[in-house]
Amino acid sequence: MSDVIGKIRKQLMTLQDEKYREFQCRLMPTVDPANVIGVRTPILRGLARELRKTLSKAEMQEFLHDLPHRYYEENNLHAFLIEQIKDFDQARKAVDDFLPYVDNWATCDSMSPKVFKKHMPEMRGQIDAWIASGETYTVRFAIGLLMSNYLGDYFEPEMPEQVAAVKSDEYYVKMMVAWYFATALAKQRDIIMPYFEKHRLEKWTHNKAIQKCIESFRISEEDKNHLRALKVMV
Repeated sequence: MSDVIGKIRKQLMTLQDEKYREFQCRLMPTVDPANVIGVRTPILRGLARELRKTLSKAEMQEFLHDLPHRYYEENNLHAFLIEQIKDFDQARKAVDDFLPYVDNWATCDSMSPKVFKKHMPEMRGQIDAWIASGETYTVRFAIGLLMSNYLGDYFEPEMPEQVAAVKSDEYYVKMMVAWYFATALAKQRDIIMPYFEKHRLEKWTHNKAIQKCIESFRISEEDKNHLRALKVMV
């Protein structure tokens, strides 16, 4: 283990919260508890900002290339460091290099490079490639980008078609598809409602998306009642 990796790991250990570690482990069944230190997200983000200022470029690259990381928190720290990259091409490549090593929903969902929102048209091809990868958390990350960034001014009717076409037995992919359609219904109702009415989604995902819609404060009671009638037997 290099000096810089050892230094960062020591910092993480000093920030450990054992009760939070126990709580976090219960939320992430895919992660070995032995690989969770227990550092709260705001503290990790603060450490990422500190490291961006204090590490040399060579040290930063050494950490980012030290894959796979041992600890869950090292993965999240990696994600938060990527978020701070201001050059679009560098940020896109850093995410592309990192995604194959993401092994849980929390790291996947917490990574949101700010520079991507300044390059929405350029990101579309990359999102297509990530969805086509078939890798659980790469696909989930790509659908998450479509959900968070492309349901407003940059929305295109082909996007929900693309998400509906995703076929996977992976729970964390199906959940993201359901989440996408529940969020999309609130923002693009007329285009999205037919996906429920015509049962365009796999049965489990269809029902889960309806459940999320019913739990949402952004969907009318009339639409919620309509959706309840569209549930299917699994």
